[in-house]
Amino acid sequence: MNLSADNALAREAAVARLTVIGARAVERLIVAAESAAPGGRVAAFRALEAIADPRALDVAIHATDAADSSIAAAAIGVARMFIRGPRGASVVDALTGIALARNRPESVRLAALRSLMDLERPTIAPLLAALASDPNAAIQREAALQSDPRDRAAQIIDPIDEVMRAAEHKLPDDASALHAAVVSAGDTVALPALLSIIVRVREREASDTPPRRMAWMRVRASAHAALARRGSRIAIYDLRESLDSSSDLLPVEFLSALSLVGDASCLEAIAAAYTRSNETWCRDHLTDAFRAIVAREKLTRRHAVLKRIAKRWPSVISAMANG
Repeated sequence: MNLSADNALAREAAVARLTVIGARAVERLIVAAESAAPGGRVAAFRALEAIADPRALDVAIHATDAADSSIAAAAIGVARMFIRGPRGASVVDALTGIALARNRPESVRLAALRSLMDLERPTIAPLLAALASDPNAAIQREAALQSDPRDRAAQIIDPIDEVMRAAEHKLPDDASALHAAVVSAGDTVALPALLSIIVRVREREASDTPPRRMAWMRVRASAHAALARRGSRIAIYDLRESLDSSSDLLPVEFLSALSLVGDASCLEAIAAAYTRSNETWCRDHLTDAFRAIVAREKLTRRHAVLKRIAKRWPSVISAMANG
């Protein structure tokens, strides 16, 4: 497992792979959640949240007290999955205590408060009332927002507006907010707007720090996925160039988009990425994309691109073209 890898994209790949493995990976993930380096613990809790296996609940509740706010928030995400389960009462008690604890970091308290919003309004009304006078402005504002659904609705930004603003004017500072907007509105907004997002975000990636670069790359990947679902190839050049230039693992949406809309011009980049990757998970997705393109384009071994690949990487063409 690469959950504690220094490379953030490698951690992302490990989370995706372990999530697919599911229940069989839970025991290993629990060990990592308890004893790995901070980044590895966060990644382990993210995978456990996606799997939602009850065996993870005890370690998650215990880790909500972690001094590292990112670990505590990730553990809260796991606990949230069981808020309506047989042990829901203990989960609610733990999260309520965190939301009320004025000595805890703001981000952790907000994570607990937002998790409790899955409950019925009468259940959380006393908590919201108690937080209405909290000295932390962000907590007070969130409690007020949750107390009145009408006020909350007024605060929510339309994802289509968010995407169009980023495409036509300026990218927001928060990559995660734009990512959520693209995921929500990608099947609706105009195709040129998605292309503009890809272009603008790629420029932002080039000038940002490595951790933030990864977050922006996920935005670009989500835009590619949206274009591919709609059968558009207007950004296929960026898919190809991303494979050519990246020394890291790409978000899985890139590879899914290649499977859906990639053409013969992408095959050499896929083969080269296959040779660079040591990740079985990534190689499997690259192979799927390669085979999907070959089948869709009705390419034979006599095609010029496949001949070049066979000459340069004979073992790769054998592994990827067969199956």
